[in-house]
Amino acid sequence: MKFCKKYQEYVQAQEKKLPGVEFKTHKKILKKCRKNPSSQKPLNASLAAKTSPDNCPVCDGTFFPSLLNEMSNVVGCFNQRAQKLLELHLASGFRKYFFWIKGRLHGNHTALIQEGKDLVTYALINAMAIRKILKKYDKIHYSKQGQLFKSQVQSMHKEILQSPWLCELMAFHINLRETKVKSRKEHTLFDGCSLTIKDGKPSLSCELFDSIKLDADLTCSICLDTLFDPVSLTCGHIFCYICACSAASVSIVNGLKSADSKKKCPLCREGGVYEGAVHLEELNILLGRSCQEYWEQRLQTERVERIKQIKEHWDSQCRAFVGV
Repeated sequence: MKFCKKYQEYVQAQEKKLPGVEFKTHKKILKKCRKNPSSQKPLNASLAAKTSPDNCPVCDGTFFPSLLNEMSNVVGCFNQRAQKLLELHLASGFRKYFFWIKGRLHGNHTALIQEGKDLVTYALINAMAIRKILKKYDKIHYSKQGQLFKSQVQSMHKEILQSPWLCELMAFHINLRETKVKSRKEHTLFDGCSLTIKDGKPSLSCELFDSIKLDADLTCSICLDTLFDPVSLTCGHIFCYICACSAASVSIVNGLKSADSKKKCPLCREGGVYEGAVHLEELNILLGRSCQEYWEQRLQTERVERIKQIKEHWDSQCRAFVGV
């Protein structure tokens, strides 16, 4: 089955209409480009380098702006719904009861799993649609504008496969599989999702349909140890919380929200990435279960450091109060 038909069937089968990529519309636009003489492929590569236009006279001004808007809507919808689902799963006590009263719990554990599966499918099928349409754009125009656009979108954090909530949903799936539905294959969110530990270094991987593969290295690039209390910065890079605080020059008492907007990510050097950092709770639970010996050691070390920072914070507050 061709992807276009598969995508249309997916859209039509949705119970709730969610933002998506107008795959069929973009294909029609590119079909017009194919018929336009100025968009045809030159006879040889050297001629292509000289004549291939930066902008297409047929789709210039409409194709990329509309695609960017669709990608923004898809990422925004996915992030919002994934965050609500994971908050519900992690809720406890009165808060969980309150969610149940409001009808958000849907009554059983299976509903949580199905909603997670639907969200992952939504993210992946739209990521595939975007990848295919950009590939087709470059093929028709004999250019690299599609790949350039993809790079720009990634720097704008509009690439859905970069979302920290996708990594959280993968951890959410493994946590559920290992605790409550170990023997029920029909409840699997997606095939091939696993946590592997090689030479003491864990990684999260997931093999998806149509050759898409996700790999997440779970080693902190600052302390070079397994992530502990992980946070994802808005640029998409993941660090231990205490390491991220150190990189942002803030104490754990004040937190990442107090970081200077000029502070940059240690890896990509992008600024203003700390205030919107996301705590990866499901990933934290998964790593705690899978690396118990390391977790206990790290927990003791972190406790000492946190007590030290809290003591220093209150000492400075007391000195400031008495004017010393």
